[in-house]
Amino acid sequence: MITIDGLRAFGAGVDEGLARCMNNEAFYVRLVEKVLKDKGFDELDAAVAAHDTDAAFEAAHKLKGVLANLALTPICEPVTQMVELLRSRTDTDYSQYMNRIKEKKAQLEGML
Repeated sequence: MITIDGLRAFGAGVDEGLARCMNNEAFYVRLVEKVLKDKGFDELDAAVAAHDTDAAFEAAHKLKGVLANLALTPICEPVTQMVELLRSRTDTDYSQYMNRIKEKKAQLEGML
């Protein structure tokens, strides 16, 4: 079960995320649980695998907004880095970012 203390230990900016949820802990935790099911993660992974920078940018940008609003910093940081690289159409190996995103997402899912 995801808890506020677990999210703090994970490195999330819980106070910031809670403030956006009117300090309603149950609502905040529900949103965190919901974001783990977001199709954007799969869309980003597929777009990166297909070398489709436009689709990858769109998916990463959407995820960045949701993750930043919930202050899920450990996942948001690599997504944000990807957004900036994709925005400038940088031709690079995005696997290091995807691996970190997947690792942190799995860590958070482990709290369920």
